[in-house]
Amino acid sequence: MIVIGGALAGALTGWMTAKRRKGNRADIAQYATIYAIAFALAGLILTIAIEKAIT
Repeated sequence: MIVIGGALAGALTGWMTAKRRKGNRADIAQYATIYAIAFALAGLILTIAIEKAIT
């Protein structure tokens, strides 16, 4: 669930960043995709760290 939440939060953050910088549709899509990937990767690392700490 952390990974999915991170991907959604990243997409929203990327969308807002591109919109604030007055990007066109392609810019918005690219920013949303890249931020979603980055946040999902951070969520995956966090999930693994939590799992290792519990067991």
